[in-house]
Amino acid sequence: MKQITGFTVFTTQRLVLRQLNDSDAPALAMLRSNARVNQYLKRPAECSIETAIAFVKKMTDGNPWDKRLYWAISLKDEPTLIGTICLWNFSEDGKTAEIGYELNPVFYGQGIMSEALSRIIDYSFNTLGLSTLEAYTRKNNTSSIRLLEKYRFKVVQNRKDTNDANNVIYSLSTDVPS
Repeated sequence: MKQITGFTVFTTQRLVLRQLNDSDAPALAMLRSNARVNQYLKRPAECSIETAIAFVKKMTDGNPWDKRLYWAISLKDEPTLIGTICLWNFSEDGKTAEIGYELNPVFYGQGIMSEALSRIIDYSFNTLGLSTLEAYTRKNNTSSIRLLEKYRFKVVQNRKDTNDANNVIYSLSTDVPS
């Protein structure tokens, strides 16, 4: 992975992918407490404002670039956080990272996550120099599976998520033909 010297903000046709900040805590707490979002995640079902602020601090303090990159997703004309997307769990050789994302259900079905994912895939391969992205998703999360498959992620047949038997692992590599 190439050395990162600062946080990169992205804009797409409709979105801004930016660094989390304390003002995101209420929206983040709502997102991380939402039953529809959490049905596919293994995490506490509730998130307080204080817990959200601590999470923002953890994601933004120090120099996390070698461990994780975490973006708030907002609409260009409205700065309120509507989702998140991240790269984390980087391999020791810096060639592989896990991608994760979540979105406020109010925005489901609008292509928001597709737009964000496309930008982060491009950044991962063309700027960071990663060779592989992995995504862990629940076997029954058909929306996430469709999104990953749209971007040519393939099921990794010979690996299982040792932390969650309900997950399936998807992978996208730079050597995948177009």
